[in-house]
Amino acid sequence: MSNPSSRRAELEARNAAMRENMTSLLEGISRQTEQLKQAQEQAVATTGKASSDDGLVTVQVNSAGIVTDLQLSSSAFRSTTPRKLSESIVLTIQAAARNARAQADEAFTPILANMPDLPDFFADAPSLKDLIPAAPEVPSGVADDADDDDDDEDVEDEFFASRRENGNY
Repeated sequence: MSNPSSRRAELEARNAAMRENMTSLLEGISRQTEQLKQAQEQAVATTGKASSDDGLVTVQVNSAGIVTDLQLSSSAFRSTTPRKLSESIVLTIQAAARNARAQADEAFTPILANMPDLPDFFADAPSLKDLIPAAPEVPSGVADDADDDDDDEDVEDEFFASRRENGNY
């Protein structure tokens, strides 16, 4: 039979070690929570910006991908058709949204890389990462409309050319 005083000392030592582990875990959780809060604030404050290849369109979006600024070059109406300009606007908005999304994802990358997940503690537990839905992807181009006819573009080009010739543009 073991000595009651040595048994008590052993239990107190184990108890102290468990308290120390719990304190350390709580401090780690508190630190991660603060880092996560800062990343969320950074992600929400993110803005994306993009310009079209021809420089005619510049767009800025907020973290949700909502357009907050749209700048058109003064030559945009002279050097392109309405259809091409609208496609350029859409593509530039999409590029700005991808830019904002990439910045927001970047804010979370270091935190998520070091954050433990439930399976790290409990073998059969579901991953919390699987429970968080991924944000929808931003399209990478303008969908072609099957009903569009290239003749429409020729008519637009002729319309603007005649307006320019008559001094209306």
